[in-house]
Amino acid sequence: MATKKHILVVGTGTIGEPLIGILSDFREKLNLGHVIFHKRTPLVDEVAKVNSLIKRGARLAANEDMIPAFGELGHEVQYNFQTALKAADIVIDCTPAGNEHKKKHYAEHPGKIFIAQGSEKNFGVPYAHGINDGVLDKKPPFIQVVSCNTHNICALINTLVDTPKDLLAADFVCIRRSNDISQKSSFVPSPEVGQHSDAIFGTHHARDAQDVFATRGEHLNLFSSAMKLNTQYMHIIRFSVKIKGSPSRENILRRFQENKFTAVTHKTSANRVFSFGRDHGYYGRIFNHTVLSIPSLHLQQCAGTTIVSGFCFTPQDGNSLLSSCAAAMWAAYGKKYKKMMDSFDKYLFTNI
Repeated sequence: MATKKHILVVGTGTIGEPLIGILSDFREKLNLGHVIFHKRTPLVDEVAKVNSLIKRGARLAANEDMIPAFGELGHEVQYNFQTALKAADIVIDCTPAGNEHKKKHYAEHPGKIFIAQGSEKNFGVPYAHGINDGVLDKKPPFIQVVSCNTHNICALINTLVDTPKDLLAADFVCIRRSNDISQKSSFVPSPEVGQHSDAIFGTHHARDAQDVFATRGEHLNLFSSAMKLNTQYMHIIRFSVKIKGSPSRENILRRFQENKFTAVTHKTSANRVFSFGRDHGYYGRIFNHTVLSIPSLHLQQCAGTTIVSGFCFTPQDGNSLLSSCAAAMWAAYGKKYKKMMDSFDKYLFTNI
């Protein structure tokens, strides 16, 4: 029997905490070795969080100079950061310092697979499970799981067109929540519009989506805008995609229902979609890449082309968590990773 792979998750924030819990809960089913998590700062108000993760079976790692402080809070530290890096076969960095860690630490450990999150542009090849899995065939040592809104945009395009030549133009408005419900900073008191800082794509959201499709050799006409609302529930994307052909509304809806990574809903409010994830998702998350609001769907057809527009909800955290797990399973099992990901299928919904 092959040696079980050990995974180190760096960071216990919005992505890190649920990822540690998920990997720990699924450890035996996925035939993994140890799930190790590194926490930088010992905090008295996070004692319960750390204890819960350890109770799930995860093993705590800390910087050498912080180990006594963790001990004072009652935590057993089983690794320092360097020994955790040496023990792990796969490292998933869930901090906003992934590129910094790559330069300082990860580059010194060849033979391992390193995965970072959406904020860490250029950390490695951009990846979204179910969109550009072919990029893994190149066996990249560094992978960047793209942002939640990039997952959403890519899933929309992937669902609406079969080939890149069928996409004539696409415009997206990313209506972003202020911050995560677990965070107490960066909340905005009123709607705040973003700048179009990218001369070609508008904002980084469309450029990031293009970077994903570029790994498939595709170059698309994409543009995005962004704004932030004073809410903590969910991101929403307003889309307008011009495609070749004259599909019916029923055909478009069927495409979304047949794609395992997309879902539809008759709900029109973010709090109700968010609540569904809390009540029925795993770890409170919806793992689908996007959730299309059926009442918002509109088709305008003219001269053999169709403009498909509407609103969809972004299951932030969930889609990034799914792709992080997929990248880790690829690192552990190679081409067999898709079979291992079947364990998560029950948490992908068709209707919400």
